[in-house]
Amino acid sequence: MENITLQNRNRNYMAKILVVDDEQDICEILQFNLQQEGYEVDIDNSAEDALMRNLTDYDLILLDVMMGDISGFKMARMMKQSARTANIPIIFITALDNEDSIVEGLEIGADDYITKPLPVREVKLRVKAVLRRSSNHTSASQTIAVDSLIIDLAKKEVRIDGTEVVLTRLEFELLVLFASNINRCLTRDFLIDKAWPSGTYVSERTVDVNITRLRKKIGCYGDSIKTKIGYGYIFEK
Repeated sequence: MENITLQNRNRNYMAKILVVDDEQDICEILQFNLQQEGYEVDIDNSAEDALMRNLTDYDLILLDVMMGDISGFKMARMMKQSARTANIPIIFITALDNEDSIVEGLEIGADDYITKPLPVREVKLRVKAVLRRSSNHTSASQTIAVDSLIIDLAKKEVRIDGTEVVLTRLEFELLVLFASNINRCLTRDFLIDKAWPSGTYVSERTVDVNITRLRKKIGCYGDSIKTKIGYGYIFEK
């Protein structure tokens, strides 16, 4: 048995997988067989339940397409729009085997697509392949670079021309959002949803104040964060 051991949390650990499918039997079959391969596996029967988790704990998500109010495609889009979860590999598992569905899944950013009924041996091989690719690219995905501004996502550090810039957690999260969305206008509502804890009341004025502080701390790069009156902010490059 060949186990996949990753290195991207500064220690060796067995890959952790989340299976999301509204069919309990499928979840249990996948959980059992992947645990036999040495992986740590959690299961959820809806995207709503899965989104309640800290998804950054997982190295791979096996995601059913057709589920309740939040489909697998919708959940994947939500993940790809967040700087925290955009780089988590996704394998879609679905009964939809037509070409349009497969193309849509891959265009969202999925790493692979497996149709039901699930051939267990094939699932194991594809999981192993995706985890290996993810491990090979971990160092690149852990860093965001905008010229001499370097954001280390693993260490939660920011450096400009090699000098560390001390930011609060909130300022760091805002900078990650801007650096991950170069030349894209981000509304205040988007920033509140992604950077502030869920359920927290945040006024537009609070957003503006924190961005003003961030601008001051990142020197010349602060000028790149432009206000779009009536819309929000954009990091122009």
